[in-house]
Amino acid sequence: MPDNAFDELQWRGLIFDYIEGVPELLAREKVTVYNGFDPTGDSLHVGHTVPLIALARLQRFGHTPVAVAGGGTGMIGDPSGKSAERNLLTREQIEYNVSRIKVQLAHLLDFEVKSNPARLVNNADWLLKLNLVDFLRDIGKHFTVNYMLAKDSVKTRIDREEGLSFTEFSYMLLQAYDYLHLYDTMGCKLQTGGSDQWGNITAGVELIRRVRGGQAYAMVYPLITKADGTKFGKTESGSVWLDPEKTSPYRFYQFWLNTDDRDVIRYLKFFTFFTRDEIAGLEASLAEHPEQRAPHRALARDMTARIHGETALARAEQASQALFGGEISGLSAAEIADIFADVPSCDLPAERLSGPGMPLIDLLVTAGVVPSKSEARRSIADGGIYLNNVRVSDGAMSVSVEHALEGQFIVLRKGRKNYTLVRVIR
Repeated sequence: MPDNAFDELQWRGLIFDYIEGVPELLAREKVTVYNGFDPTGDSLHVGHTVPLIALARLQRFGHTPVAVAGGGTGMIGDPSGKSAERNLLTREQIEYNVSRIKVQLAHLLDFEVKSNPARLVNNADWLLKLNLVDFLRDIGKHFTVNYMLAKDSVKTRIDREEGLSFTEFSYMLLQAYDYLHLYDTMGCKLQTGGSDQWGNITAGVELIRRVRGGQAYAMVYPLITKADGTKFGKTESGSVWLDPEKTSPYRFYQFWLNTDDRDVIRYLKFFTFFTRDEIAGLEASLAEHPEQRAPHRALARDMTARIHGETALARAEQASQALFGGEISGLSAAEIADIFADVPSCDLPAERLSGPGMPLIDLLVTAGVVPSKSEARRSIADGGIYLNNVRVSDGAMSVSVEHALEGQFIVLRKGRKNYTLVRVIR
């Protein structure tokens, strides 16, 4: 393990830029460091975990992490990295979002450790008390319009036809004030964030220098992209959320398991606490036995367990095996629907399975698994038909409602991986 947090973050490829003196600061002192997050939604997504896990790394080196919920700034909207102005949320919406996100932060930061527990604060607590005239006089006077226009987050928006509203233009001043407030009340000396936050963060450093004559620091992380250049954390169905109601643990596990070979070692460095030796071993495994996908499984297991817990991980792994002939019984109806969401499916009225049930041969044809009854008979005789992942050998078998998993689903399979999901409609 490196001697200090900066060396650790640098080895993991997480340092994009920093103000001179940050390496020395982290080596000589135990500092209070903060990172803000935007509560425009009621859940964090995997992209948010980059700076939050970095905060957790700093905490493990003895520094004190502060997560700042942007309850106040979220009512304005950060223009950084955005092509158009956001829809403004009400105070009630933002407070609800913050309450939901608090729970997720506990999976990433340690709020119980005695020496340097993490803290969560909401900048609405101080920003919503500000008087506009006092703020403009005491804070606004320290920033020239030229200084603000030079920031990339502002320049890129002004260059577009949509322009930039005064509301969003003021965001930089509010975030700078956040840093000043935390510097005064918590002795916070370091602010971190994504590289798109550099302009906002350094504005806070400048404000502290001008108003307090103090030295504050900034450090930013790279924005994570995939090897093909696309945005990290997105799938065909949208963002990968930490809320299990938005992205199930199974889908979450699959997201990490399906990481591109070109990205998996980088992601192990970014997102896990595996040591250098452990990651080197996984990298060697990838080179020697890529088909075993050991790094991908290690990444998926680690992230799923951290965010959703060991029980959810076990169920996600069981669900993942279901597509490869694994045990299906014991999975919930929601899990079955999730696992087989992308396979061919059909609806079948429950009454067709009543009494002695429906001949399996008829069901295979009705569900489209085979084109004809003769083909169904041949497939069963050849051992190629499975009911709920159990091979069927009896061509005269009937399927009744008792075979429906959770009373709702029947899973048919032909061969190794040709699945069909039958939804039993009551």
